[in-house]
Amino acid sequence: MVLAADDKAVIDGSKKQEMNPTSVEIFTDGACSGNPGPGGWGAVLRWRNEEYEIWGSETHTTNNRMELTAAIKALESLKRPVKAVLYTDSTYVKEGITNWLPTWKARNWKTAAKKPVKNVDLWQVLEEVVDKHDVKWSWVKGHAGHPENERADALARRGVSAIRDSE
Repeated sequence: MVLAADDKAVIDGSKKQEMNPTSVEIFTDGACSGNPGPGGWGAVLRWRNEEYEIWGSETHTTNNRMELTAAIKALESLKRPVKAVLYTDSTYVKEGITNWLPTWKARNWKTAAKKPVKNVDLWQVLEEVVDKHDVKWSWVKGHAGHPENERADALARRGVSAIRDSE
């Protein structure tokens, strides 16, 4: 998998079960200390017998921006078009990409209340990277003990900590 130069990666080769070699599983999460405030994002990617963890941070952001960034960075890290299942605990991300996006675009990136869609810059990037892959979106309940979601959350919180430690 290709990672951006400014992203951090931890590779864990201790895979416990054989996965479908044609499908990538992606678990993402975002975190923010204050909203807005310092934020972080994290993703766990699983393909065949390998797992990759990526994470990053921003100094002044929102939780929704970090949720979107986690999905974007995970999909951007893939070297070639793949079939993927992306798990998120953000209904904002899942509903936005699967339901709201076509309507926003038809309204020239305006909401039903005729206000500008928030985070339009990230929604446009997400749409572009999603178009390169065959992505199924799945929502998981956050902070409910889902192992990979908890790992993604820990990576996102690591991003927040990295920002705080650098101040």
